Amino acid sequence: MAATGRVRQTIRARPITVTAVLSVIGYALVIGTFAGVLNIYPDLSQSTVNLLSHLIAAINTTALTALVLGVYYIKDGDYERHRAAMVTAFVLILLFLVVYLLKIGGGTEKSIIAPDLVTIVYLIMLAIHIVLSVVSVPVVLYVVLLGLTHSPSELTETRKAQVGRIAASAWILSLFLGIVTYLLLNHVYASEPRDALLILALAPVSVGELIPDLS
Repeated sequence: MAATGRVRQTIRARPITVTAVLSVIGYALVIGTFAGVLNIYPDLSQSTVNLLSHLIAAINTTALTALVLGVYYIKDGDYERHRAAMVTAFVLILLFLVVYLLKIGGGTEKSIIAPDLVTIVYLIMLAIHIVLSVVSVPVVLYVVLLGLTHSPSELTETRKAQVGRIAASAWILSLFLGIVTYLLLNHVYASEPRDALLILALAPVSVGELIPDLS
Protein backbone atom coordinates (compact mmCIF):
# COMPACT_ATOMS: atom_id res chain seq x y z
CA MET A 1 0.00 0.00 0.00
CA ALA A 2 2.84 2.34 0.82
CA ALA A 3 4.45 1.69 -2.57
CA THR A 4 1.14 2.31 -4.30
CA GLY A 5 0.77 5.57 -2.41
CA ARG A 6 4.24 6.71 -3.44
CA VAL A 7 3.52 5.89 -7.09
CA ARG A 8 0.26 7.84 -6.91
CA GLN A 9 2.00 10.82 -5.35
CA THR A 10 4.70 10.73 -8.03
CA ILE A 11 2.08 10.75 -10.78
CA ARG A 12 0.15 13.56 -9.06
CA ALA A 13 3.30 15.65 -8.73
CA ARG A 14 4.73 14.97 -12.21
CA PRO A 15 1.95 13.88 -14.58
CA ILE A 16 3.67 15.27 -17.67
CA THR A 17 6.96 13.51 -16.88
CA VAL A 18 5.25 10.19 -16.21
CA THR A 19 3.20 10.59 -19.38
CA ALA A 20 6.36 11.24 -21.41
CA VAL A 21 8.15 8.19 -19.99
CA LEU A 22 5.20 5.84 -20.60
CA SER A 23 4.69 7.26 -24.11
CA VAL A 24 8.33 6.65 -25.02
CA ILE A 25 8.08 3.06 -23.77
CA GLY A 26 4.95 2.50 -25.84
CA TYR A 27 6.48 4.04 -28.97
CA ALA A 28 9.65 1.96 -28.49
CA LEU A 29 7.62 -1.27 -28.31
CA VAL A 30 5.69 -0.48 -31.49
CA ILE A 31 8.69 0.79 -33.48
CA GLY A 32 10.86 -2.09 -32.29
CA THR A 33 8.19 -4.57 -33.38
CA PHE A 34 7.74 -2.98 -36.83
CA ALA A 35 11.51 -2.79 -37.31
CA GLY A 36 11.96 -6.44 -36.38
CA VAL A 37 14.28 -5.55 -33.52
CA LEU A 38 12.17 -7.28 -30.87
CA ASN A 39 12.46 -10.94 -31.75
CA ILE A 40 10.18 -12.06 -28.93
CA TYR A 41 7.08 -13.09 -30.85
CA PRO A 42 6.09 -16.62 -31.91
CA ASP A 43 5.50 -17.32 -35.59
CA LEU A 44 1.77 -17.23 -36.33
CA SER A 45 -0.19 -19.01 -39.01
CA GLN A 46 -2.41 -17.00 -41.34
CA SER A 47 -5.52 -18.40 -39.64
CA THR A 48 -4.23 -17.18 -36.28
CA VAL A 49 -3.47 -13.75 -37.75
CA ASN A 50 -7.02 -13.58 -39.11
CA LEU A 51 -8.40 -14.57 -35.72
CA LEU A 52 -6.34 -11.85 -34.01
CA SER A 53 -7.60 -9.31 -36.56
CA HIS A 54 -11.18 -10.15 -35.64
CA LEU A 55 -10.30 -9.99 -31.94
CA ILE A 56 -8.71 -6.55 -32.40
CA ALA A 57 -11.86 -5.32 -34.16
CA ALA A 58 -14.00 -6.60 -31.29
CA ILE A 59 -11.73 -4.92 -28.73
CA ASN A 60 -11.77 -1.63 -30.63
CA THR A 61 -15.54 -1.70 -31.06
CA THR A 62 -16.02 -2.27 -27.34
CA ALA A 63 -13.50 0.46 -26.51
CA LEU A 64 -15.28 2.87 -28.87
CA THR A 65 -18.58 2.10 -27.17
CA ALA A 66 -17.02 2.73 -23.75
CA LEU A 67 -15.57 6.03 -24.95
CA VAL A 68 -18.86 7.28 -26.37
CA LEU A 69 -20.60 6.32 -23.13
CA GLY A 70 -17.87 8.09 -21.17
CA VAL A 71 -18.44 11.30 -23.12
CA TYR A 72 -22.20 10.98 -22.56
CA TYR A 73 -21.78 10.42 -18.84
CA ILE A 74 -19.51 13.44 -18.31
CA LYS A 75 -21.94 15.67 -20.20
CA ASP A 76 -24.67 14.33 -17.94
CA GLY A 77 -22.56 15.08 -14.86
CA ASP A 78 -22.22 11.41 -13.88
CA TYR A 79 -18.54 11.42 -12.87
CA GLU A 80 -18.45 7.89 -11.46
CA ARG A 81 -19.82 6.26 -14.60
CA HIS A 82 -17.60 8.51 -16.74
CA ARG A 83 -14.54 7.36 -14.84
CA ALA A 84 -15.56 3.69 -15.08
CA ALA A 85 -16.19 3.97 -18.84
CA MET A 86 -12.88 5.72 -19.51
CA VAL A 87 -10.87 3.28 -17.40
CA THR A 88 -12.60 0.42 -19.25
CA ALA A 89 -11.68 1.97 -22.60
CA PHE A 90 -8.07 2.45 -21.48
CA VAL A 91 -7.74 -1.16 -20.29
CA LEU A 92 -9.17 -2.33 -23.61
CA ILE A 93 -6.63 -0.25 -25.51
CA LEU A 94 -3.82 -1.81 -23.48
CA LEU A 95 -5.25 -5.21 -24.41
CA PHE A 96 -5.43 -4.08 -28.04
CA LEU A 97 -1.75 -3.12 -27.92
CA VAL A 98 -0.74 -6.56 -26.67
CA VAL A 99 -2.77 -8.38 -29.33
CA TYR A 100 -1.70 -5.97 -32.08
CA LEU A 101 2.01 -6.33 -31.32
CA LEU A 102 1.62 -10.11 -31.23
CA LYS A 103 -0.07 -10.04 -34.65
CA ILE A 104 2.46 -7.69 -36.21
CA GLY A 105 5.52 -9.27 -34.63
CA GLY A 106 4.60 -12.86 -35.36
CA GLY A 107 2.44 -12.70 -38.45
CA THR A 108 1.60 -10.85 -41.61
CA GLU A 109 -0.51 -7.87 -42.64
CA LYS A 110 -2.96 -7.68 -45.53
CA SER A 111 -3.17 -5.53 -48.64
CA ILE A 112 -6.65 -4.67 -49.85
CA ILE A 113 -7.69 -5.80 -53.32
CA ALA A 114 -10.28 -3.28 -54.47
CA PRO A 115 -10.97 -0.70 -57.19
CA ASP A 116 -8.34 2.06 -57.34
CA LEU A 117 -10.55 4.78 -55.88
CA VAL A 118 -11.65 2.55 -53.00
CA THR A 119 -8.03 1.60 -52.32
CA ILE A 120 -6.98 5.25 -52.14
CA VAL A 121 -9.84 6.10 -49.77
CA TYR A 122 -8.95 3.04 -47.69
CA LEU A 123 -5.27 4.04 -47.47
CA ILE A 124 -6.16 7.62 -46.54
CA MET A 125 -8.43 6.41 -43.75
CA LEU A 126 -5.76 3.96 -42.61
CA ALA A 127 -3.13 6.73 -42.57
CA ILE A 128 -5.40 9.04 -40.54
CA HIS A 129 -6.14 6.18 -38.16
CA ILE A 130 -2.43 5.49 -37.64
CA VAL A 131 -1.50 9.16 -37.20
CA LEU A 132 -4.29 9.75 -34.69
CA SER A 133 -3.32 6.58 -32.83
CA VAL A 134 0.25 7.83 -32.50
CA VAL A 135 -0.69 11.41 -31.58
CA SER A 136 -3.37 10.41 -29.07
CA VAL A 137 -1.04 8.26 -26.94
CA PRO A 138 0.41 11.05 -24.75
CA VAL A 139 -2.82 13.05 -24.40
CA VAL A 140 -4.83 9.94 -23.49
CA LEU A 141 -2.20 8.85 -20.98
CA TYR A 142 -2.09 12.33 -19.46
CA VAL A 143 -5.86 12.46 -19.01
CA VAL A 144 -6.07 8.91 -17.62
CA LEU A 145 -3.26 9.56 -15.14
CA LEU A 146 -4.95 12.73 -13.93
CA GLY A 147 -8.28 10.96 -13.61
CA LEU A 148 -6.80 8.09 -11.59
CA THR A 149 -4.90 10.30 -9.15
CA HIS A 150 -7.29 13.21 -8.56
CA SER A 151 -10.78 13.55 -7.17
CA PRO A 152 -13.50 15.21 -9.29
CA SER A 153 -13.12 18.45 -7.31
CA GLU A 154 -9.33 18.41 -7.74
CA LEU A 155 -9.65 17.83 -11.48
CA THR A 156 -11.32 21.22 -11.90
CA GLU A 157 -7.95 22.76 -11.04
CA THR A 158 -6.13 20.82 -13.76
CA ARG A 159 -6.26 20.86 -17.57
CA LYS A 160 -8.09 17.53 -17.63
CA ALA A 161 -11.28 18.90 -19.21
CA GLN A 162 -9.50 20.71 -22.06
CA VAL A 163 -7.02 17.95 -22.82
CA GLY A 164 -9.74 15.33 -22.30
CA ARG A 165 -11.85 16.77 -25.12
CA ILE A 166 -8.88 16.56 -27.48
CA ALA A 167 -7.98 13.05 -26.32
CA ALA A 168 -11.54 11.74 -26.62
CA SER A 169 -12.06 13.26 -30.09
CA ALA A 170 -8.80 11.87 -31.48
CA TRP A 171 -9.33 8.51 -29.82
CA ILE A 172 -12.91 8.10 -31.01
CA LEU A 173 -12.11 9.07 -34.61
CA SER A 174 -9.06 6.79 -34.65
CA LEU A 175 -11.06 3.81 -33.40
CA PHE A 176 -13.93 4.51 -35.79
CA LEU A 177 -11.60 4.66 -38.80
CA GLY A 178 -9.81 1.54 -37.61
CA ILE A 179 -13.10 -0.35 -37.52
CA VAL A 180 -14.13 0.92 -40.97
CA THR A 181 -10.81 -0.09 -42.54
CA TYR A 182 -11.06 -3.49 -40.85
CA LEU A 183 -14.51 -4.04 -42.38
CA LEU A 184 -13.34 -2.98 -45.84
CA LEU A 185 -10.25 -5.19 -45.67
CA ASN A 186 -11.82 -8.30 -44.13
CA HIS A 187 -15.50 -8.33 -45.06
CA VAL A 188 -16.22 -6.05 -48.03
CA TYR A 189 -13.26 -6.55 -50.40
CA ALA A 190 -10.65 -9.22 -50.96
CA SER A 191 -7.13 -9.04 -49.58
CA GLU A 192 -3.73 -10.66 -49.86
CA PRO A 193 -1.09 -11.20 -47.15
CA ARG A 194 2.14 -9.25 -46.99
CA ASP A 195 5.01 -8.88 -44.54
CA ALA A 196 3.69 -6.97 -41.52
CA LEU A 197 7.00 -5.15 -41.10
CA LEU A 198 6.58 -3.49 -44.50
CA ILE A 199 3.16 -1.93 -43.89
CA LEU A 200 4.40 1.60 -43.26
CA ALA A 201 6.80 1.54 -46.18
CA LEU A 202 4.36 0.06 -48.68
CA ALA A 203 1.33 2.25 -48.00
CA PRO A 204 2.79 5.47 -49.55
CA VAL A 205 4.09 3.48 -52.52
CA SER A 206 0.64 2.03 -53.12
CA VAL A 207 -0.91 5.50 -53.16
CA GLY A 208 1.74 6.76 -55.58
CA GLU A 209 1.10 3.83 -57.91
CA LEU A 210 -2.64 4.32 -57.88
CA ILE A 211 -2.96 8.08 -58.40
CA PRO A 212 -1.84 8.03 -62.07
CA ASP A 213 -4.53 5.44 -62.84
CA LEU A 214 -7.24 7.99 -62.02
CA SER A 215 -6.13 10.55 -64.58
